Amino acid sequence: MSNRITAFVAFYFKGNEISASIEMDLNSYMEAGGKLPALYPLLARSINIDLYSYEYEMMQVEQVRFRDAQGLVVDHVCDEILDIISFEQAWKERRVLMQLQLIARDKMGVDDLEHNPDLKEALLDAWRLGRSD
Repeated sequence: MSNRITAFVAFYFKGNEISASIEMDLNSYMEAGGKLPALYPLLARSINIDLYSYEYEMMQVEQVRFRDAQGLVVDHVCDEILDIISFEQAWKERRVLMQLQLIARDKMGVDDLEHNPDLKEALLDAWRLGRSD
């Protein structure tokens, strides 16, 4: 499933409005590092702002906002604010569920864990138990 979103920020510097936006493929970040990157440096680089400038500091005063969400991330955006932690957790759980679905199909002949909520929960509990060790 594609998880794409546009991050943007607008701020004033020396009386001029400056805005930056980037389109993000969230799956590539999650697969590479298991979390989303720091957004302000990405936004600053997109409009050639030095990360050690007063202009960058002014950018950081404003909250990064989000639009044009696609995929699982849609459920984690409210009023242009992305709940990054809940998205990262949901993304990881969805990835685990895809792997558990393969196990359930191969070992038990269960084609859809959504139709077997008790089995789904049992497999997730077993996975969580394994992570806690």
